[in-house]
Amino acid sequence: MLAALLIFILTLVFVIWQPRGLGIGYSALGGAALALMFGVIDWGDIPVVWHIVWDATFTFVGLIIISLILDDAGVFHWAALHVARFGRGRGRRLFPLIVVLGAVISAFFANDGAALILTPIVLAMLLALGFGPAAALAFVMACGFVADTTSLPLVISNLVNIVTAGYFGIPFDRYAAVMVPVDLAALAATLAVLMLFFRRDIPPRYDLARLDAPASAVKDALVFRWTWPVMAVLLVAYFVTAAWQVPVSLVTGLAALLLLALAGRWWRGGRGAVIDLRHVIKGAPWQIVLFSLGMYLVVYGLRNAGLTDYLAQALQALSRHGTVVAAVGTGFISAVLSSVMNNMPMTLVGALGIQHAQGLAPDVREAMIYAHVIGCDLGPKFTPIGSLATLLWLHVLDRKGMHIGWGYYMRVGLVLTTPVLLITLLALAWRLS
Repeated sequence: MLAALLIFILTLVFVIWQPRGLGIGYSALGGAALALMFGVIDWGDIPVVWHIVWDATFTFVGLIIISLILDDAGVFHWAALHVARFGRGRGRRLFPLIVVLGAVISAFFANDGAALILTPIVLAMLLALGFGPAAALAFVMACGFVADTTSLPLVISNLVNIVTAGYFGIPFDRYAAVMVPVDLAALAATLAVLMLFFRRDIPPRYDLARLDAPASAVKDALVFRWTWPVMAVLLVAYFVTAAWQVPVSLVTGLAALLLLALAGRWWRGGRGAVIDLRHVIKGAPWQIVLFSLGMYLVVYGLRNAGLTDYLAQALQALSRHGTVVAAVGTGFISAVLSSVMNNMPMTLVGALGIQHAQGLAPDVREAMIYAHVIGCDLGPKFTPIGSLATLLWLHVLDRKGMHIGWGYYMRVGLVLTTPVLLITLLALAWRLS
């Protein structure tokens, strides 16, 4: 048991620290190798874990490829400029519009895409509008915050969702039926706490004349025109193929392949291509494939050592008090543990805990599964190490001259996340009732 715990901690330290730029996938595979060496896992566990992670991992890679293509085509920049014009020069109108835009991007392109792609676009737009440091910080924090708090509605909205839905066999349509209303509650709560917290930092007015025309943001007109029909067909395909249990990664991969063909002008032999596909392919999160397998093998070692049984016992105790207590308790446990041990390993730890909990009523078990998703999606906002995307987001902002210290981030995260998490979990309990 001690060996499994030490290997997990060591692996997590290297994944977060990334010494000399060491990829997170190599660190995770190194931890898996140690787990094999010390007998924490055996060779038979590898296909078991691969079966858990492969669909989620390749779905995530496909979504990021789609996001990078659309970003290079100027789709997100175009949307941000339109939103700024809808603000009509009023800062307190622009702020919630940016939050809603972040929620929409997070829903369809995953939370990582929303945070890492939208934030630099919004920051550049704010600088062009002449916003001061305090106002820019308010908008940037809002972009990073809403990317996670509203990454609930669809299976594809967060890697946590994909892994959990796959593990428990939740169809795309059933997941959406439960979580879309819950996500709307999360969005409303997010808007309320952000507006209240940053109310003094939002400028009353801004000059619309300083904005570029939205059309100027479009870099690839062909990809831009095809974005809307492709995304509409993709969304419909997710729901239609759910009945036949078609892997989500296959549907996502076909959409990514179509956009790659359009961007690369493959039928013309590449003539007229605007987007550098080598940059897109290189920018895809291939390390996440290695990370998912390696990190989850390390986590599976915790299960083999019996450490997930303690979580199962805690969940059993919560289940005796009804759906509301089970949902709120499970959500906060998952959130707190995600904030200290990273949400990706916690996703499998929590799933194993729920799977092994004895005597759960079906409605309570379902509430715990969705509450676990909510906790792992929102919990990372408590600390910078709660998700790898947050660490990368902070690094991107640093390179652009905006430093957000860990102390400030945690103070803001605690104040903002706690009420949103509670309201979202109560909305889940109401939805399932």
